Amino acid sequence: MHQALYRKWRPQIFDDVCGQEHITSILRYEVEHRAFSHAYLFCGSRGTGKTTCAKILAKAVNCEHPVNGNPCGTCASCQAIDSGAATDVLEMDAASNNGVDNIREIRDEVIYSPSSLRCRVYIIDEVHMLSTPAFNALLKTLEEPPEHVVFILATTELQKLPATIISRCQRFDFRRISTDVLIGRLTHIAKAEGIALEADAARLLARLAQGGMRDAISLLELCAGSRRSVTVETVEESVGLTGREAVMETVNAIVAKDYDLLFSRIDEIVRSSKDIEVFWQDLLSLYRDILVVKTTERATAYLDLTDREAEALLAIASKLRKERVLYHCKLLEDALFAMQKANSVKRTVAEMTLVRMCDDTLDTSPEALISRIAQLEDRVSMGAVASVQTSAPTKETPPVEKAEVAKASEQPVKTRENPPPASVTSEKDKPGSVEASAKRVLRPLRSWMEVVERVGRGDPTRVGFLKAARAYTAEDGSVIVRVDNPFALSMLQNGDCPARIRAALSAVLQRQMGEQQLCLEIAGQAAKASVIDEILEASESN
Repeated sequence: MHQALYRKWRPQIFDDVCGQEHITSILRYEVEHRAFSHAYLFCGSRGTGKTTCAKILAKAVNCEHPVNGNPCGTCASCQAIDSGAATDVLEMDAASNNGVDNIREIRDEVIYSPSSLRCRVYIIDEVHMLSTPAFNALLKTLEEPPEHVVFILATTELQKLPATIISRCQRFDFRRISTDVLIGRLTHIAKAEGIALEADAARLLARLAQGGMRDAISLLELCAGSRRSVTVETVEESVGLTGREAVMETVNAIVAKDYDLLFSRIDEIVRSSKDIEVFWQDLLSLYRDILVVKTTERATAYLDLTDREAEALLAIASKLRKERVLYHCKLLEDALFAMQKANSVKRTVAEMTLVRMCDDTLDTSPEALISRIAQLEDRVSMGAVASVQTSAPTKETPPVEKAEVAKASEQPVKTRENPPPASVTSEKDKPGSVEASAKRVLRPLRSWMEVVERVGRGDPTRVGFLKAARAYTAEDGSVIVRVDNPFALSMLQNGDCPARIRAALSAVLQRQMGEQQLCLEIAGQAAKASVIDEILEASESN
């Protein structure tokens, strides 16, 4: 009879358990020194080794010749437990045996000595499914069981357990297994089973398992069902994925407002009988990766991508602002909830959402307005939109003066035949002068507080001066930082503070800031900002 791979390759000793060394090392020490507890609580997500470690521990506490805390597997006790003939090791599923009567049976049995083994072990899986009366019946027995009894409780939802149960157990938290560990285990199993597994396919399987070893091995067995080579295309076909390249093409189509490609993508998914929710989750996952790239300096530490995927992701991220990414994430999340509630209109929900993602003007939500303002700011900074002068004249010009102005405008404009050299500038036109500052069209730097935070990580002494300063961006891309007094200016100019500010600006603005692109000065006559800047600044002050 065929045996599933995850059962066939279930570890038999603590050393074979992958990714949980912080737990297995303690259990091996307790078994080796005969200092094990009377009750254990194993909690963690599915497929991380809770039941496996419980079964190994049941063998280890009864093993006649343990080896470095591991069960030997050859003694009569180990063989009896492996074959299922040992009546002193009882495994109960609390999902189907959650009544108080089931716990009363255990309470009545623990007073008797084991029939053939050294200890009687009770493994209660999914213990959070027990009813409240069952938990109450278990309390006293769990706190003071006989010396020959060991309880091992396993659960995936720790928050559902009463605090009185948790406090009576030695608790171990099982972590999600890392992708590299999963890849190594899958490669080992595939080689032993004669399965041709490509490296990229192994990484995709490990990523789909989401930290669960059992899920990873089950997906491997599914993809290798026809004994063909397991490639990325095989995994996508077996699991029903759309493919990361197709998801990236969808995001590029959203940026380019290519409605034909978007509608054809949804039509292709529907015709191929794939689930739109799976495609939608992949799309939301890609936007999460884009947000990580846009907001962190070490994106590779939080992303599990190949070099090729990382390059493609950086290319997409450069086309989107953070405000628009967050707006799209909100739309994707709302659409996913709508799909889960109404299965019959998944296609309609997906198509309507993609259209709204292409055009921000179709939505009046705060996220959409923030995205539109951010795009307008970019256009203003690049000169695509002329800045609006908001200062109005104090009084109306007299008619005589108007006539003189009109007459003067009809005169030909005289130009100098020999303009002065560019290197010769007047005192008023120097970059640091108040007159030159007034001529510049400045725009408030919206992400200045983020820059301050980054600088404060390495130099907290100057954070106060930076928070009190005001930052602006000029038309040429340079950044002007204005302070209120000469002392604050000297504090920001000393040491490596300018270099730290430039490094933080480079990370936040996603472009390299040279020495000539940062100007530190004392606040003088404020430059006139655009109407949108004044509205945003006023809204923030309120």
